Amino acid sequence: MNKVIERIADNAAYFQEHAREAEELGKLPDATVAKIRETGVDRMLQPEQYGGSEAHPVEFFEAVMELAQNSPSAGWVGGLMSIHAYELAGADPQTQEEIWGEDPAVWISSPYAPFGRAKPVEGGYLFSGRWPFSSGTDHCGWAFLGGMVTDANGAIAGPPDIRHFLVKRDQYEIVEGTWDTVGLRGTGSKDVTVEDAFIPAHRVIEQNLVMTGELARTNRPDNPMYALPFGTMFGGIITAVTLGITQGALNASAEYTRNRISHSGARVAGDPHQLNLLGEAWADVDASRVHFLADVAKYHDQVVGGQPMDVTQRITARRNQVRASRRSVDAVDRLFMHAGGGSLHRDRPQQMFWRDAHAAMNHICNVAPPIYTGFGSDLFGEPIAPGVFH
Repeated sequence: MNKVIERIADNAAYFQEHAREAEELGKLPDATVAKIRETGVDRMLQPEQYGGSEAHPVEFFEAVMELAQNSPSAGWVGGLMSIHAYELAGADPQTQEEIWGEDPAVWISSPYAPFGRAKPVEGGYLFSGRWPFSSGTDHCGWAFLGGMVTDANGAIAGPPDIRHFLVKRDQYEIVEGTWDTVGLRGTGSKDVTVEDAFIPAHRVIEQNLVMTGELARTNRPDNPMYALPFGTMFGGIITAVTLGITQGALNASAEYTRNRISHSGARVAGDPHQLNLLGEAWADVDASRVHFLADVAKYHDQVVGGQPMDVTQRITARRNQVRASRRSVDAVDRLFMHAGGGSLHRDRPQQMFWRDAHAAMNHICNVAPPIYTGFGSDLFGEPIAPGVFH
């Protein structure tokens, strides 16, 4: 077993005990952040050159699932920090040195939604915008923010030129009071704003180069592990956290059922109907995990062998990811609907996992219809519609 997974498992009780604290605080407590850092999960995809472990993606996703099944918000934030490091690892070497050379342990937030506008100026861009859902932002020193390049007058002409802009902490503001939600409350996914920040050209990444893996093949030609397309990896982290949360829900449900007595005075753990529900749900979550990790292993081996993923493989991987998330959350729903009124109490973990699982399903990477449609289009030789994340 990977040492990071072992460290997370050894600290499972800590993450479970402090998950409620993160909910109440609306972000991860500093002590929880320190504990995540101690496990090393946040640096599993970071280059060894900058103190990372360059772990196999399967082991990374397994570690994130282990963390999320104990504390969904910790899994969400810890996983995203490493995915952002994965993108930076393929960026311009000057950018990597600028960020990791100063602080190799720094965390980078996002979001990538292209809400920013970037006007070209000498040496770079003037960048402005406002973005919701910047998970873990209170603990980060940089942010990947999505935006579109404009003309000199600030207008967008022609097809959108979408890029990722690396913005330093002193160039953006965190908008307090913008994260008060029913699920994943502890992620602290607040709004951030930028106003006329100068972003040098070397800190600007073309989105299409990241999505295909071409950027990493150019900047790290001797390390093909970074050539997995970003759609596969970023979509994968959302799936991995969702699967971890649903496993946590299964664990919590089993523990609650173990000692639960029905209104008739019978042990619920002996009720065939409850046992059937639990067995079915566990099988569906297990199947989702196996399906997801098998894809990761297969495509990792392929790119390491020098063969990039093509469009069909990318949309197929995303199809399987969204289906794995949906299948596992549906399984948790069936359990929760038959868990009785006692499971609704806030001091019982089932309701937290149930809320967090549904919050995860609202992330764009878990929205299935565009992915299924894109898969069908590709299957019949038609182009995938613009904007489908794959």
